[in-house]
Amino acid sequence: MRVAIAYPPLESDCGVALLTQNRQFQWFSRPTYIFPVVPATAATMLKAAGHEVLFLDGIAAQLTMAEFNRRLGEFAPDYVVVETKTPVVKRHWRWIAEAAPAGAKVIMVGDHVTALPEESAGKPNVHAVLCGGDWDYMLRDFLAGDRHGGIYPMVLRHDLKDAPWIDRDLAHWELYACKNGNFRATPGTYIMSGRDCWHGKCTFCSWTTLYPRYRTRDAIDVVDEIEMLVGRYGVKEIMDDSGSFPVGEWLRTFCREMIRRKLYRKVRIDCNMRFGRLGYEDYRLMRQAGFRLVLFGVESANQATLDSYRKAITVKDVEEGCRWASKAGLDVHLTFMFGHAGEGPAEIANTVRLARKLLAKGWASTLQCTMTIPYPGTPLFKELEAADMLTTRDWDEYDMRRTVIKTPKATEEEIKAAIREVYLGFLQPRALLRRIFSTRTLFDFGFYYRGLRSLFGHLMDFRQ
Repeated sequence: MRVAIAYPPLESDCGVALLTQNRQFQWFSRPTYIFPVVPATAATMLKAAGHEVLFLDGIAAQLTMAEFNRRLGEFAPDYVVVETKTPVVKRHWRWIAEAAPAGAKVIMVGDHVTALPEESAGKPNVHAVLCGGDWDYMLRDFLAGDRHGGIYPMVLRHDLKDAPWIDRDLAHWELYACKNGNFRATPGTYIMSGRDCWHGKCTFCSWTTLYPRYRTRDAIDVVDEIEMLVGRYGVKEIMDDSGSFPVGEWLRTFCREMIRRKLYRKVRIDCNMRFGRLGYEDYRLMRQAGFRLVLFGVESANQATLDSYRKAITVKDVEEGCRWASKAGLDVHLTFMFGHAGEGPAEIANTVRLARKLLAKGWASTLQCTMTIPYPGTPLFKELEAADMLTTRDWDEYDMRRTVIKTPKATEEEIKAAIREVYLGFLQPRALLRRIFSTRTLFDFGFYYRGLRSLFGHLMDFRQ
């Protein structure tokens, strides 16, 4: 069969869509493209099963809608797979109804359709909805089975130790290799050692609904794949996009093997991590193994908010973890959310102060701010809906350009002003001096220049 995994272009005055492999959708003034590990794994599995596969990302390839439709039509697929998220699901419904190739059966996947499968299953030209995060395995099994239309509930029996290495050429990895804010060295690419987060309890995270059970690949197999990516593709930096990178003996085995093979001399590793689990010696081992960047979710500097989201961390954990990781020589990237229902100006100011303090002390190298968006299916969405604290159920409004949570203690302008103030923390004298004195090469200068352009892009993203 002929199967297309397709991302239609999303043309908008808001900017460029950050959709693939992204936990929270945003429009970016400056484009960034994240290599979609699960869709690329699906394409690899289908090709291995004997299907003819087209991987067509109209966003990353910067295609017009006309060119995208032409390429897809020429392929003449039997099935078209569309991954969607809440803020763009209505756009995808329209494209499926109006422009999907004649005769092709459309399969929808992703966190939104997992939360509300009946909503999409009833739309014109939608043949099936595959629920859950392991839709790469489910798609392979679906096409090998009876292929009846309808809703297919989540299945998580798959062993990730059987996951194939991605066919990077099939998935056009080069489209995502440079335009990515996480990469300090390029070309870069993404892998996933686990699905998805060993904590898995944060109430706002839609990926906990996709992967309610944490599973990992074999640590040695991951190192083998990294060695292949370095040798075959010349990859210089790899982001592991597991919700939380494996810890404990898995992490130690991985690091020891990276050191034994001397891969730390050839490639840098980035990963997502949680506070409160690792100590200074763990971060030092990671640095010795070639890790460059660790990404942490902070969300708020207010304990009541952290507790309500079941983050299971304290502000002390945040400061201590940042200090240890940066002391070990790792770059620390932090994410903050603004627009929490129970926070007013005082609580918002606490988070602004913490973010700027961490930048000024050099305990954070970079950071990112987002609006709090409660995606359907998450405990946060259910909680706010039950309390009548949502401003709308128009999914177009869930694009992080505005708040969709009723915030009686703060206005939207106050929330956006706080985000801009955090980003301006990069320009604090202490933070700037640290950047200047840490710059060693023209390569570093180029990275910081790109970061400065991204800073102004983010200020534009959250303008009133």
